[in-house]
Amino acid sequence: MPDPAPYRHVVRVAALFALGGLAFMGARSFLVPADFGKLGFYRASALDEIKALPVKYAGRDTCAVCHTAIIEARGTTKHAKLSCEACHGPQQAHATNINPKPAKIDHPQFLCLRCHLKIDGKPAAFPQVSAETHPVDADCTACHNPHSPEIKKDSGKTAKEPGVHGS
Repeated sequence: MPDPAPYRHVVRVAALFALGGLAFMGARSFLVPADFGKLGFYRASALDEIKALPVKYAGRDTCAVCHTAIIEARGTTKHAKLSCEACHGPQQAHATNINPKPAKIDHPQFLCLRCHLKIDGKPAAFPQVSAETHPVDADCTACHNPHSPEIKKDSGKTAKEPGVHGS
């Protein structure tokens, strides 16, 4: 019969793994909520908690009731399908009570650069702003109407001038 002494370290490691597994299973059963995983990879009770939160977004249709001129100006422009609140933030409080006017967008260039900053890998057809041709601290609304983002006729720039569209 072979000497069991050389295999004791293997038995110890196996015992440690077994204890670790039992400790993990015990901690998991204690820490993971009972309704986790019933409706996917989250807690089922989270749905009720989320439903109880106050509504913050009004939706484009709500904005269109009072701001028809802006919706019409957006028409079929590239920003037509963009939600109003994607730029203006949650507006439910404004929609239900006109007195809390929405905050003015102080630095529209930062808002515009969220989508339009030139980044390698972004499709070339997507309008991009390069820091080399557009000053990053410039006010985009001086040349562009954000609701209809073509170049303003009175801006003194044309689309063929270098730097107008980051070309």
